[in-house]
Amino acid sequence: MVASVLKELQQQHNSLEIIMVSRALFAPFFEGIPNLTFHPFFPDEQHKGVTGIWKLFQELKHYHIDYVADLHNNIRSGILNLMFKTAGIPISILDKGRSQKKALTRTKRKIKRPLEPTVERYADVFRKLGFNVTLNNHLTRLERPIPDGFQQFIENGKQTIGIAPFAQHPFKVWDIQNWPKVFEGFSSETHQFIIFGGGNQEKEIASSWETEFPHVISAIGTIKLRQELDLISYLDYMISMDSSGMHMASLIGIRCLSLWGATHPYAGFLGYGQSIDDCIQVEHPNRPSSVYGNKSCICDGKEAIDLISVDMVIETMKKIS
Repeated sequence: MVASVLKELQQQHNSLEIIMVSRALFAPFFEGIPNLTFHPFFPDEQHKGVTGIWKLFQELKHYHIDYVADLHNNIRSGILNLMFKTAGIPISILDKGRSQKKALTRTKRKIKRPLEPTVERYADVFRKLGFNVTLNNHLTRLERPIPDGFQQFIENGKQTIGIAPFAQHPFKVWDIQNWPKVFEGFSSETHQFIIFGGGNQEKEIASSWETEFPHVISAIGTIKLRQELDLISYLDYMISMDSSGMHMASLIGIRCLSLWGATHPYAGFLGYGQSIDDCIQVEHPNRPSSVYGNKSCICDGKEAIDLISVDMVIETMKKIS
């Protein structure tokens, strides 16, 4: 989500030089943004603890930084902010809207209304520093190369749909047993599916689908993050949980149908440029129970994500097929 905002910021302030500090894994998200230098952060290695953050501060000083935009607002960034503040550098810090999100997710006296989108909260950080930025929230498809090994699968004229069925928290994940029923709902003559995102366990599940269905192929563990982004650019659309798959689609300019259970787009984490009309969900007074999906959300005896039926997903897909 940050990368989408930085693209807009740089386009509207093209003389601005940006130093993006994040985990090395995320570097591909920021490639192609003009005047952006990615500085890797290693929280479990050389940047671990207060001593490590001091080392990071010393590294960043070499860029002769004029402003600090804290887009994380956690303990680590707070310590780093203090160091920059002591050096006389102006700082702007992300307002996470914690009290509003608490009101949205609490059990009693829930205030269920749309909160400020997270991308706008990021933009606010720069606005406070004097850099006005207007987010257009439009998807712009990027042209990227087809990863090796996927040319034949992509260049056959079929509709290609990405599936990101996994998430960090189980209460965000639609029943895995539902996906074969979705695959069965579309002919292998006209449709094909690419599975994204996950570790070894998820790779095994996706491999079993790949074996069972001729129009399913798994990208899990076969290509690196940069190539995953390349592959996403060839999708007709993505289907994802409220997870990174949706935000990766946004970054490449691809439409995404998203499934929501314990979480809710009202919390502000709908993908940049994505439409609330493409959110597949069943409204219930208990939803949402959490901002990040780390808490169960029982609705009439069922987990909220399980209120979504296979027919709902297939019907939504067929409307745009």
